[in-house]
Amino acid sequence: MPVELRKRPPPKEPAAPPPPAKRGGSSSSSSTVKKLAGKAKAAVTGIGSSKSTKKKAGQDAANTSAAIPETVPATAGVSDETKAEPTANGSAVPAKATASGKLSVGDKIDLEDFGGTVQTHDGTSVTVKDLVDKSGAGIVIFTYPRASTPGCTNQACLFRDNYAPITGASFAVYGLSTDSPKANTTFATKQKLPYPLLCDPNATLTSAIGMKKPGPGKSTTRGVVVIDKQGTLRLWEQAGPAKTLEVVLEYIKSRGTTETEAPAAVAAPSADEPVASEEAAKLADPDTKMDEVPLVRTPSKAEQEAAETAAEVGETAAKIDAAEEEAKP
Repeated sequence: MPVELRKRPPPKEPAAPPPPAKRGGSSSSSSTVKKLAGKAKAAVTGIGSSKSTKKKAGQDAANTSAAIPETVPATAGVSDETKAEPTANGSAVPAKATASGKLSVGDKIDLEDFGGTVQTHDGTSVTVKDLVDKSGAGIVIFTYPRASTPGCTNQACLFRDNYAPITGASFAVYGLSTDSPKANTTFATKQKLPYPLLCDPNATLTSAIGMKKPGPGKSTTRGVVVIDKQGTLRLWEQAGPAKTLEVVLEYIKSRGTTETEAPAAVAAPSADEPVASEEAAKLADPDTKMDEVPLVRTPSKAEQEAAETAAEVGETAAKIDAAEEEAKP
């Protein structure tokens, strides 16, 4: 009888043991949660203490202000050294320019050595004291960034076309920039300016009257100042070409009369391009027919702003061209 051989089934593989539990797993999670909770608690505590500190500081400030009498605030940007301080006999000590050079309207300026010595475009050395002493009622100095650029030409021509009303009030007119005498001579000759241009390449006078642009350079801000015969600052304004003239004419008009007690004939132009002198003469002639005189349209505010922006762009382009010329070997 045949014997049937049976194969034994292969042995079963033992089941894989479960992975060992990580040591400190629950304690690590607990530690992380505790750390986060601690940070949150510290943040909340910090906020609370900050609020209480601010509240306490506010209460202290309120108590201090209640105890101290109110004082008049100083003009922004003007140091105490620029103010005229009374002396024992009641007179005022003239203000001198500080490092910032910013003065306030109404300050009494010590004209001795104020702004240093500058040159007119024809090469004459002058000081502010010289200019004030030679004037009838004082001086008008308008500042411009760069000679022969569009905005500066517009400004210079505005003061040229309104030279008579200003000098009729016994004020002398001067332009001021950090340009060289050569550049300003070309500017004055081409535009037929009836007044001198002051050349301040070191920006000493420009800084003294507060018209130097901030920074290490010597660029000039567009503006205007008026100093009367007694050395008092009567007007200080930084503005566009038309505005610098307008504020001067308004100041002269507010004075009412010239030094000869004659009414000061002032007519502020409403446009950046005032009527030329020949056209003004036609308007004054009673025999002139109105159809012979060209009409001048007053530009809108948007047009004036666009013109001033274009002028500033032109000035910037001129500065870039000049810098490139200087950089050439």
